[in-house]
Amino acid sequence: MRLTQIRLPIDHDAEALPLAIQQALGVGPDDVLSWTIARRGHDARRRSAITLVYTVDVELRPGARIKAGTTVTETPDTGYRPIAHAPAGLTERPVVIGCGPCGLLAALTLAEMGFRPIILERGRIVRERTKDTWGLWRRSVLNPESNVQFGEGGAGTFSDGKLYSGIKDPRHLGRKVLTEFVAAGAPEEILYVSKPHIGTFRLVTVVEGIREKILALGGEYRFGARVVDFDIDDTRQMRGVILDNGEHIAARHVVLAIGHSARDTFETLHARGVFMEAKPFSIGFRIEHPQAVIDRARFGTPAHHPLLGAADYKLVHHAANGRSVYSFCMCPGGRVVAAASEPGRVVTNGMSQYSRAEFNANAGIVVGITPADYPDGPLAGVALQRDLEARAFEAGGGTYAAPVQRVEDFLAGRASVAVGSVVPSYKPGVTPTDLAAVMPGFVIEAIREALPAFDRQVPGFAMADAVLTGVETRTSSPVRIRRDSVGQSVNTKGLYPAGEGAGYAGGILSAGVDGIRIAEAVAGGILGVELPEAVVRGEVIVYG
Repeated sequence: MRLTQIRLPIDHDAEALPLAIQQALGVGPDDVLSWTIARRGHDARRRSAITLVYTVDVELRPGARIKAGTTVTETPDTGYRPIAHAPAGLTERPVVIGCGPCGLLAALTLAEMGFRPIILERGRIVRERTKDTWGLWRRSVLNPESNVQFGEGGAGTFSDGKLYSGIKDPRHLGRKVLTEFVAAGAPEEILYVSKPHIGTFRLVTVVEGIREKILALGGEYRFGARVVDFDIDDTRQMRGVILDNGEHIAARHVVLAIGHSARDTFETLHARGVFMEAKPFSIGFRIEHPQAVIDRARFGTPAHHPLLGAADYKLVHHAANGRSVYSFCMCPGGRVVAAASEPGRVVTNGMSQYSRAEFNANAGIVVGITPADYPDGPLAGVALQRDLEARAFEAGGGTYAAPVQRVEDFLAGRASVAVGSVVPSYKPGVTPTDLAAVMPGFVIEAIREALPAFDRQVPGFAMADAVLTGVETRTSSPVRIRRDSVGQSVNTKGLYPAGEGAGYAGGILSAGVDGIRIAEAVAGGILGVELPEAVVRGEVIVYG
């Protein structure tokens, strides 16, 4: 049975939780055969009395009776069972393009079902990719094929490693993602803490562990394998993909898990007539504060307690000009990183390690935009991103340094000539300037209105020396590659758009979940069975 809302002081001892379980159920210690923590969060609404809030799964002795009025539910079955198996002798192999979270979970799920996927990744193996990424951060040398966006692990590898999402997940596929991460080296606590994260260095290990499992199950990796064209016959059925070395790989079932920054691939797909459309995304800046300011504002005296960790925030403001401003990808105790994937452009992202122990907190402060702001076709959002990133490159001095501005100067409408007490963490460097030169006027207007409003919720948020760093443009994919009820492109049979790049996920966990779903759809396609309706209902149906 599952028992919720067990509240204990943050400094409770080891015996407090089992005792609280017994008291809540009205049973004795001998009645409880076992218990496990399903979820642990905290309630910080009263900073003077922050409490931990537990959900636990309990097994009682047969015949034990709980006290009247106790609310319990059945412990859900969160185990994952493959819904299909490749028949013996099957020679057809699906192709997965991209090995970010979506591609990795799609490939792993296909491998577990016996379909021996071929994974094509334009970037490099994760350890080599890490060296290339540091090349930009330390030496201002960009490798367009191996960077924060491209390479094994995808963009999520160089992030805070957040592993939570607001998606509907009736089949507990998110649990499958987390379980695989733990099996590959992630800390077990991600299975129960309310806002799990693992940070960049641990994500590297996890990515390697998943690779080894896929290989052991018969999957095949091809690194440095950039797809430059798609072989589609006259009936719009996939026949294969073409690599930049001219090689043709035959495939009738292709998972498109390319991520939100594969702009050249978007262009190729559009040229080949694959249906896509512009979708909303958001643009703005990164903001940095001393982490201690955020901790104090959110937790008060208990700040720095080891079970609380570094404090985060989630903020929204609806501006007078009709735009929504919100915090995005908040990274406690982290840094702002260079995330460019094209020469002559500057774009930022946020990153933390597992410890979240660095001096600054950072988050995107972004403004929502829609295709009405870029009405010139499916790829107009991509063009807008490129323009803003080129402006940031120029404003930063043309060396991959980023333009920055003190919040006090930004609110006053004057250029910054230096930074103050908050030292920007962005490498390879920063250039103080006026950020109004790199963003549309309505974005500047909305953020100028939002910052004082956020300061009322998080005291110190609009502090004079807080730093804005430009630009944040890759909050999500600027396109959606539409798919039908069985997971295929609406006009190209055998092409399965998936994850962030296709516009169906946002973040590591939701991308991984989408990868599992699409892998199941591919299995159904190979076996000639339409699975998705049964899958959505949570039924376990085994084919092959």
